[in-house]
Amino acid sequence: DTIVATNLHADILSDLAGALAGSLGVAPTANIDPERRFPSMFEPIHGSAFDITGKGIANPIATFWTAVQMLEHLGERHAAALIMESIEYECEKGILTPDVGGSANTAEVTRAVVHYIDAKADIAETA
Repeated sequence: DTIVATNLHADILSDLAGALAGSLGVAPTANIDPERRFPSMFEPIHGSAFDITGKGIANPIATFWTAVQMLEHLGERHAAALIMESIEYECEKGILTPDVGGSANTAEVTRAVVHYIDAKADIAETA
């Protein structure tokens, strides 16, 4: 879903929406210039999460989903759809970090998402 608001209000609303989804670790956010005169900014709503750096518990899904938003904004719909498909597939399989009820670490979730994308790319190349 999309929330349209000024930066101040949207920052608060996006944090609340992420919390309602179950974790700040799953939601992306973007500051978009609709006129495309200035750069747009895309980031996970959890920010840098320095408090969990190096512990292997950060949820990378928001980072991947942020990339999806950026690619869609840039017109790279196929790449965006492939990453989103991978996110959905891995979540359905239960490859999740502890913040959303899983037992996988950051690297395991990342590897699973990347492996899915690689496998799809290999299939596309041989077709």
